[in-house]
Amino acid sequence: MNHLILLFSLFLTPALADKASQETTQTSSSNSASHKRLKRDWIWNQLHIKEEIDTPLPHHVGKITSSIRNSNAKYIIEGEYANTIFKVEETSGDVYAFERLDREKKAEYELTALIIDRRNNQSLEPPSKFIIKVYDINDNVPVFVQKVFNGSVPEMSPVGTSVTKVTAVDADDPTVTGHATVTYQVIKGDEYFTVDDSGVISTTRADLDREKQATYEIVVKAKDAPGSSGDSSTATVIITLTDINDNFPVFKHPSFHFKVPENISVGGEVGRVKVEDIDELQHRNTKYSFVRGDYRDTFEIVANPFANEGIIRPKKPLDFEKVAEYRFDIEATDPTVDLRYFKSGGSRSISTVTIEVTDVDEPPVFTKLPYEFKVKENDPEIRTLGSVWAHDPDAAKRRIRFIRRRASPNGDYVRVSDTGIIQLPKPLDREFSSSYNITVAAQEILEDGRLADRESHAHVHVIVTDENDNAPELLYPEEPRVCENAAPGKVIIRISATDKDEISPRGFFKYSLATEDSNFSLIENYDNTANITVRYGQFNRELAKIHYLPVIISDNGEPELSSTNTLVISVCKCNEKGNFTFCEERAKQVGVSIQALVAIFICIFTIIILFAVITLLILLRKRHKKDLSGLGRNVAEIHEQLVTYDEEGGGEMDTTSYDVSVLNSVRKNGMKPEVVPSPYAQVQKPLGNLPSGAGEMEMMIEVKKDEADNDRDLLPYDTLHIYGYEGAESIAESLSSLGSGSSDSDIDYDFLNDWGPRFKMLAELYGSEPHRDFVY
Repeated sequence: MNHLILLFSLFLTPALADKASQETTQTSSSNSASHKRLKRDWIWNQLHIKEEIDTPLPHHVGKITSSIRNSNAKYIIEGEYANTIFKVEETSGDVYAFERLDREKKAEYELTALIIDRRNNQSLEPPSKFIIKVYDINDNVPVFVQKVFNGSVPEMSPVGTSVTKVTAVDADDPTVTGHATVTYQVIKGDEYFTVDDSGVISTTRADLDREKQATYEIVVKAKDAPGSSGDSSTATVIITLTDINDNFPVFKHPSFHFKVPENISVGGEVGRVKVEDIDELQHRNTKYSFVRGDYRDTFEIVANPFANEGIIRPKKPLDFEKVAEYRFDIEATDPTVDLRYFKSGGSRSISTVTIEVTDVDEPPVFTKLPYEFKVKENDPEIRTLGSVWAHDPDAAKRRIRFIRRRASPNGDYVRVSDTGIIQLPKPLDREFSSSYNITVAAQEILEDGRLADRESHAHVHVIVTDENDNAPELLYPEEPRVCENAAPGKVIIRISATDKDEISPRGFFKYSLATEDSNFSLIENYDNTANITVRYGQFNRELAKIHYLPVIISDNGEPELSSTNTLVISVCKCNEKGNFTFCEERAKQVGVSIQALVAIFICIFTIIILFAVITLLILLRKRHKKDLSGLGRNVAEIHEQLVTYDEEGGGEMDTTSYDVSVLNSVRKNGMKPEVVPSPYAQVQKPLGNLPSGAGEMEMMIEVKKDEADNDRDLLPYDTLHIYGYEGAESIAESLSSLGSGSSDSDIDYDFLNDWGPRFKMLAELYGSEPHRDFVY
């Protein structure tokens, strides 16, 4: 039918054009008498052509006609597609298409028509634009905008719940009825989902369960208008069921058994009970509760939704000696389950939990924490404050030993005995510290007497109460000064005091002057301060430029204590306005209490005693060094001793300086020292008989000489060894006094007494009193 309408229009167009031309000619002839020229015009309607015509080319489109009647007229067309796709017959104006047209590529073409004189190519009419429209035929299949669509819908949704929307596009002309109308159909999965003409997919069942099947893959077909048997296209739709909380948790086991040591910390993990909740993580809201066995105050169960489990933790310490086993039932449920979609099978799951507590060696347990004691300061009678006590919580019930670990302040102020008695080695001073703290450790004594490794601690706090044992002291102001012409009653300075002791709420200081014989007076302000004022006025700087004013300050304690403090007041020159103009510089005087003076004297006396002891030790050390100085002398000095007899005694009578009993012992026992090669160089004497007159003493000396020469353990150069180089073989002969006596000498040595103190020793040795006892 469409084809017939198109052909009719094409045939009708030339006829209408000719009729219009005739009417124009008649009109022109009738108006020629009035000499008026009418406007000429193009004669055609809009041109149309059907797409994809399957007849041979070219295809006639239409005819362009002008009202000009000229045998030399020539039709031409211009435009983008002129003389390529479209061409015009020069004389008739028929337009032809030389290609098959596709409306989906281009739906209309705009060209320009011209009529010229073929002789001179002059335009006979102005150019005119016209449009060629391409008629659509239903030649395109609907195409989905994407191959795969995704959608989601909550599980257990009602029938008709929208899931997602699919879209297919038909390239044909939508203005032509039935050409671009698309219909949809589910060809796979239609038992669960359906699709309407707009492409909206919805559910057809209300029992879609995510726990049974979480995703569905359906296929949707798109085709032209209903009843059309044309081609179609398909698309895949993946539908995911989203989770809702429609399942209760269920224990995996009917019972659980755990073992835990009794020293597990509060909040530690005892064990984990497993549950199964097939809902997704965001819908796992398992709650655990105790059903039978009242241990809510002992344990708690904390849910761990990530692992579908409950963690059992103790809320207080466990004690094997009190409770060795716990048994109780627990329930797992989910209060947030949507009961509209609840599945049959029960909303509760119950399991039995058994917790076995194992025994461990625990440290001692103190019966009271913390310990606090009060003691009065400076009380010499209080030595014991109390005691701490701990016991072994285990079945062994071992004895406990107490040890002090830390102290604050650090020092031996508070002690603890092995049995836990808190003792004071000396009275405490509150002014040093108002409280004392120690940490006491308790350890078990094992069967072999050793101490256990584990220990527990307790804090002991000792509070020192105050007693009035410190006198108040003056808070010295900045250099009190007074004008020499000050008037009576002039306030010089306001004084205040401090006390190291605690001041009671009713406590206050009392001020007074030690003497009234001064030009100063004291007025109390009854607020723990007092004013020093001028009594008579008019100070004389010529007599005294500085006044020392003793002030007595007493407290209100029991007993009442007082101290005398000295104010140093300078008398200054002032101007007429009372401003100080000149004052002597002075050292600041500080009052000292009696206790401070006693302490100073004790320190000075201690220093003197210490200095005297050090001086005495130095003198004794010097004297000792002098006595031992001979031991450190060299060989030459030893020779000098032998020559000057500086170290010799009084001959045979001198039994103090040299013990001859050692020499006699060798002779009497008949012992002869073992000859050992000496490591030192020796002077070998020539063999021969001893000179006549050599007595037993000389023989013993020779024996001792040989012992000294051959004893490798003795020093190589001792006095006796050096003496061995002298004697009968020496040209100077022996210088020793051992072989001489005062009775054999006829020389008078009394003149040595006149030579001074240096020869006093020789004078006594060889003087007229040979039997006198000498003391060195």
